Amino acid sequence: MASPLTDRLVQTSKLLSRAAGKLQVIKRLNWPPSVRERFFARGATELPRVTYRPADFTAVHEIVREARPKLRGSQPEVAYLRRQARAIGKTAELLESVGTRRFFELSKELYGQPSGKLLDGKSSSLDLARRIERTLSRLGVSDLGSDPEPRTASSVAKGIRSAVESLLGVDAPKVVLTRKIAAKASASATRIRVRKDATFTKQDIQQLVMHEAMVHVATAINAKRQKQLPSLKVNHAGVTRTQEGLAVFSELMSGSLDPSRLRRLATRALAIQASIDGGDFLDLYKFHLDRSGDPSAAFDDTRRIFRGGVITGGAPFTKDGVYLDGMVRVHNFMNSVVALQRADLLPLLFCGKLDLEDIPALARLRKRGLVSPPVHLPPWAQDRRFIVSYLTYSGFLNRVQLTRVREHYAAVLARCPHL
Repeated sequence: MASPLTDRLVQTSKLLSRAAGKLQVIKRLNWPPSVRERFFARGATELPRVTYRPADFTAVHEIVREARPKLRGSQPEVAYLRRQARAIGKTAELLESVGTRRFFELSKELYGQPSGKLLDGKSSSLDLARRIERTLSRLGVSDLGSDPEPRTASSVAKGIRSAVESLLGVDAPKVVLTRKIAAKASASATRIRVRKDATFTKQDIQQLVMHEAMVHVATAINAKRQKQLPSLKVNHAGVTRTQEGLAVFSELMSGSLDPSRLRRLATRALAIQASIDGGDFLDLYKFHLDRSGDPSAAFDDTRRIFRGGVITGGAPFTKDGVYLDGMVRVHNFMNSVVALQRADLLPLLFCGKLDLEDIPALARLRKRGLVSPPVHLPPWAQDRRFIVSYLTYSGFLNRVQLTRVREHYAAVLARCPHL
């Protein structure tokens, strides 16, 4: 027999699921093709002019207000739904403030910013981005091997289709080509969309399978089984950092996070910081163009930062900073879980759309029978022995004083001729 608390949690989760389903952040911030066409028609020398349809999320705010009285209490399960309610309300405010400084302030609150401190209170994803940029910029082509051969979007879509059918079976989503997305690919529980005019490599197939299919799609499919807690199905701003971090971590664990991809993620964080420091759209377009040499890709990468924000600089959309930030947080969480002998909690990461701080509540909800275990996990996550071995080793490496080690090998390598 259900308890009053259980009934309250289920009712509130249904309310929040209904509210969050109305938001669709990225879709509402998309720029029409005419913005790109006008930008290049004028020689890529004028700031884009973007207008957004006015957003009215009165209905969302009303649902959140209706949910709040049900969220009184100190239990972790209640606090979890209270965080969801707050994130959903703030996301509605974000979309109501596009094109203003307020949009940037809410973006920082929801997604963080590159200079924001990690849990150690010292490091930031901006520090990591700068380190990646320094290290990889020093390496030549010969250090990284030959350039991967380009692949067409259709051949990449075919490769992804084959992989997801093998990994997800009857739950495999459709893989379709489209021109209507800004990213190279995006995913939902039923579709993986691949941008028809994007450039790809063979390595992109494995990256997209691990990132889009085996995290974003898999967690969406697993969330569909959460009949008692439908809010686990909603990919709202409050869960983005963990979801994208888990997806990039999946690339790392599967061996598909190559230097090119890692540098792109670092560039996103560096570009956001450059815009926060005052860079306008043209400044950041040149920043990306200098790195890629591809005007179309440079426009797309710059658009990602300025969608919803202020084109003249100082107030970008900070969402693209979550990839590195989230990966570090997920990696640290995984290391801590293993070190604290709580590997039993790892499958919870894949039961739906969630934040790392939600794990205590979800563990309690799992005990109550309100959360179902995940059906689909990435291949690397299915073997807990591998995860424990890898994280035990990497946890030890975190304690090694690398400065002294590097000084030792600097002297050794100084005697080695270049090959």
